[in-house]
Amino acid sequence: MNILDTTLQRSFPTVMVPRNEAVAEMQAAGERLLIAENGVFIEILRPWLSLVRQIAEFNVRTAVPYGRITPSTRLLCETIPADLVGAFARMARDAHPMETGAWIVWSPSTQAFRLAPVGIVTHTGGSLKYQPPALAADEVLVMDCHSHGRHPAHFSLTDNEDDRHDVKMSLVIGNCDRANPSIAVRLCAKGIFEEMERAPATWYQAARVPEAV
Repeated sequence: MNILDTTLQRSFPTVMVPRNEAVAEMQAAGERLLIAENGVFIEILRPWLSLVRQIAEFNVRTAVPYGRITPSTRLLCETIPADLVGAFARMARDAHPMETGAWIVWSPSTQAFRLAPVGIVTHTGGSLKYQPPALAADEVLVMDCHSHGRHPAHFSLTDNEDDRHDVKMSLVIGNCDRANPSIAVRLCAKGIFEEMERAPATWYQAARVPEAV
């Protein structure tokens, strides 16, 4: 086989799901395809996330002699701290009317999260170009945050294009000129986008401007 194809297939292998036993677990971070009786699935492993999603189904009733797979999500880190969402909301408010961004990163060895501001290249009230922040040791990206200035929080076509190769949570803070900003959050997994109907209540509380005493 061509060496380029061999390299590609090693980096993104295909596994036939056994019928009579569980499929072997992934041993390292990466992605693989699972061919199952009930369709084609992608399995993704990151230090903070284990995910299985169906990406294709069979159009004919061919007897596929493999086992079945169920979509699953397993968070391997603690819940993202609300105070870091609040800290980014303050960054967004300070940058308003311009957009800004930051990453929430996590270290498997220390189990600690932190907010890491991005290096802004250019930003306006409707766009943001940036360099990723420097990460320490084994830190990994968990949530990519950016703001929308005075505009409502939502995911644009540009966001979809930017996020389609990534595995991360994505957060948008909008209406940064208000005491109660809007929030949009979704899971991004290699072109799969799953937007939450509503962010956790603690995130809204953390993002709110405190009332003057």
